Amino acid sequence: MNAPQATPPTRRQIRRWRQYLADERAEAAVYRALGERKHGAEQQILFGLADAEKRHEAHWLALLGAAAEPAPRASLWTRLMVFLAGHFGTVFVLALMQRAEGRSPYVDDADATEQMAADERIHGEVLRGLAARGREQLSGSFRAAVFGANDGLVSNLALVLGIGATGVSNQTVLFAGVAGLLAGALSMGAGEYVSVRSQRELLQSTRPDAAAQKALPHLDLQANELALVYRARGMNAEQAEAHANQVLRTLELDADSPAAGGLDPHEAVGNAWGAALSSFCFFASGALIPVLPYLLGASGLVAIVIAAVLVGLALLSTGAIVGVLSGASPGKRALRQLCIGYGAAAATYLLGLAFGATMS
Repeated sequence: MNAPQATPPTRRQIRRWRQYLADERAEAAVYRALGERKHGAEQQILFGLADAEKRHEAHWLALLGAAAEPAPRASLWTRLMVFLAGHFGTVFVLALMQRAEGRSPYVDDADATEQMAADERIHGEVLRGLAARGREQLSGSFRAAVFGANDGLVSNLALVLGIGATGVSNQTVLFAGVAGLLAGALSMGAGEYVSVRSQRELLQSTRPDAAAQKALPHLDLQANELALVYRARGMNAEQAEAHANQVLRTLELDADSPAAGGLDPHEAVGNAWGAALSSFCFFASGALIPVLPYLLGASGLVAIVIAAVLVGLALLSTGAIVGVLSGASPGKRALRQLCIGYGAAAATYLLGLAFGATMS
């Protein structure tokens, strides 16, 4: 830890140090709140992170001295993390904290030690590891939910704008939008169920045959064909031979296990019914948004503009959420979603205008 500076700190430095002090205290509270919701190794890791933040807190207390009082308030963002940690699921909070640790200002601050900057970087990797399992568990239903919501938003906006641009009546546009919502939601739900179910069945076919356990006592110990099993699973000849000898000694055939720290592939794929329901509900909720202006009585260009604005906000939100949970930039992901969605809708709208002009 650095000793307090000999020269009096400037007001600017004091303000910055007080903010760091408040944020370190709040971050420690976040990790403690998350740890209290866990048990075993995960709890110990989170409490360890909280202890590390306490060491950083001590650094700023030493620099501030009497200026540490009254106790400063953490930034709004950090206080929000404390609230989320105490009230919501850990995956979302871990993803946000991972991103925050990765953007620590200590790297460019001469008043922070190199050890503190390195700590923050490593904290980000610790959080990445803790969040990995939760992300994998979310991946099946989350993928279906994001894909369903995005598809509902874009496809029904494109449908509504394309038909509306031809100049047909408001009622026709509304009926088309509702039909698109129902047809799309049912199709998405059914497709997601078949997709996930098929993937789970494919994974199931790679599981070892339980009946092979009965064959172990009768294997030729000299030939040891069991080693071929492990070579087929990716081991080299020496590893396969050693592992096969171990299995023959215990007569316990081990199944394929997930990678260290990883998740069973079936769990990562998700449940077929859960994925189907997520896809159906999120497609329907997304597809409802472009129809809302027409349901509320708007018509013509006004309805089109309202629908486009509402869908744009929804696309930005889904893109930002995906960015946060993936540990990437939420702003970039939000803009990507918006550009793709608006691009598809604009193409359909122009086609509708062309068809409308041809029919008139």
